[in-house]
Amino acid sequence: MIVNVSEAKTNLSKLIDRVYHGEKVVIAKNNLPVADLVRHKPTGKRKLGVLRGTVQVPADFTEEDNAINEMFYGRPNGTPA
Repeated sequence: MIVNVSEAKTNLSKLIDRVYHGEKVVIAKNNLPVADLVRHKPTGKRKLGVLRGTVQVPADFTEEDNAINEMFYGRPNGTPA
């Protein structure tokens, strides 16, 4: 399927759906093909754990901070600061 740029801009969602279902769409400018709209294929396998050992989580990471809680919720029982 060949579509001109103006038609591609107008119908991009429909064209993406067609590509998703396996069709190749050629985008043309002044009826000259300039780009192919094809389904994305990952180039390589994802590598997990790249930052392992470089990030340190503090021991008190999950503990609450009273000052921050006061900023969000105010002081308990409306007591003044």
